[in-house]
Amino acid sequence: MSNYLRPVAMLALVAVLIVGTGFVQSWNSALLILNMGLVSAVMSLGVNLQWGFAGLFNVGVMGFVALGGLSVVLVSMPPVPEAWSAGGARIVAGLILGVGAIAAAIVAWKTLSKKVRGWAVAGILVVGFILYRMVLSPAVDAVESVNAASTGYLGGLGLPVLLAWPVGGLLAAGAAWIIGKTALGLRSDYLAIATLGIAEIIIAILKNEDWLARGVKNVIGLPRPVPNEVDLQRDPGFVESAAGWGLDPTTASTLYVKAGYALLFAAVLVVLLILAQLALKSPWGRMMRAIRDNETAARAMGKDVTRRHLQVFILGSALCGIAGAMMTTLDGQLTPQSYQPLRYTFLIWVMVIVGGSGNNYGAVLGGFLIWFLWVQVEPIGQALMGFITAGMGEGWLKAHLLDSVQHMRLLTMGVVLLLVLRFSPRGLLPER
Repeated sequence: MSNYLRPVAMLALVAVLIVGTGFVQSWNSALLILNMGLVSAVMSLGVNLQWGFAGLFNVGVMGFVALGGLSVVLVSMPPVPEAWSAGGARIVAGLILGVGAIAAAIVAWKTLSKKVRGWAVAGILVVGFILYRMVLSPAVDAVESVNAASTGYLGGLGLPVLLAWPVGGLLAAGAAWIIGKTALGLRSDYLAIATLGIAEIIIAILKNEDWLARGVKNVIGLPRPVPNEVDLQRDPGFVESAAGWGLDPTTASTLYVKAGYALLFAAVLVVLLILAQLALKSPWGRMMRAIRDNETAARAMGKDVTRRHLQVFILGSALCGIAGAMMTTLDGQLTPQSYQPLRYTFLIWVMVIVGGSGNNYGAVLGGFLIWFLWVQVEPIGQALMGFITAGMGEGWLKAHLLDSVQHMRLLTMGVVLLLVLRFSPRGLLPER
């Protein structure tokens, strides 16, 4: 199959699988798979920029996705006036003190002589931390005590939720800049350890700092860029249109909302894919692949490898942040407990590897295909195991086989990854 027909055929296969889900199961399930497939494709595209373009091994994808989710709260939720009155200004002052202490320590390290800079930096950090906690801790306690059952946090800016998507990219890009300035000069295995550790730190902050986004209490009722199902069901015009299609208002409203999300997500994915393709074919993209293939030769030709790595690391992380904001908007709530490395790091890497690292279309294909399998393997496995054990008598073996269905997802991901690496080591759509 030619290089041009293969991507079309593969994406057509995924489309058939999603449409088949609509006919066999329900169109609600098909649209849900489509929406999360679009979000997963954006995440996969971001990781492909880092790994496929530059060979950067980032295993902290989860942290950047979580920052994107946090942006939805900070941008779209209305502010809580009582919390701001209780301690909002003091929290801001405490954060400024903390950042100022770090900045002062950096300046001292760069300007003072080697004999005294160690003691000076230590003194600045200790004093700065004491002042930071003296200002921040009472303010946090005051904010978190304001109607803790329903708020207990500062809230957001009350802006349209669509603005949170680029802001999520900016938050993730800012975190990537901090990580990159400290870790990109390290070996690839140390970069992996650093990104994983910082991702866990980000999740720990989201879980424990209630004043920021309610912690494990979760933020629910996030604003939406599409109408609410209940409002649609109360609209006589919509109810009449649904009856004309032979649908009840409840089913029609859920399909309408999910289709609206699908259009928004598809528009974002198309724009990002076009930009990624333009970057890949540009002189910058050729330079990034040259650095990936041979850093020594690239340095010999005068290329600033660390700076270019920082650029692509920031861009890829920004895409993960945008995807995280899109996903939280779709869910309608921020739940820090749901950010797990298995789902938001390992699975995204499987998407990139199976689709074909270095190929943007392959990353998109992997996002759709792996998410479809992740969702559908368990019900298919349940039906298959029920068929296999139908003739067995009641006993420990039958119970064990039926209980093992919950592990089918992990087994299937491992089998798919092994098969692709064996028969198509460069992925289903390999880099040209």
